[in-house]
Amino acid sequence: MRHAISLAAAAAALATPAIAAESVTVQSLLAQDFTVVGTAAPAGGGGVVYLQKKEKLYFCFVAETPNSPFVATRYCKPVQ
Repeated sequence: MRHAISLAAAAAALATPAIAAESVTVQSLLAQDFTVVGTAAPAGGGGVVYLQKKEKLYFCFVAETPNSPFVATRYCKPVQ
């Protein structure tokens, strides 16, 4: 997790939003050739996925729901 936080801090000055935040999911970023560069498991539940493509870095929060067969993206935000 420290690596992911360090990576986020290092890229923060270079990151620029490329996509409207309301339409961004982990799946949509992966389809645009973003790479998973880190993950974390917050104590409160869910998960965090860091995705990067060149100088663009995104923080995504994912969580499962009891009735869903998959883990869903709750939101993704560009790191600035």
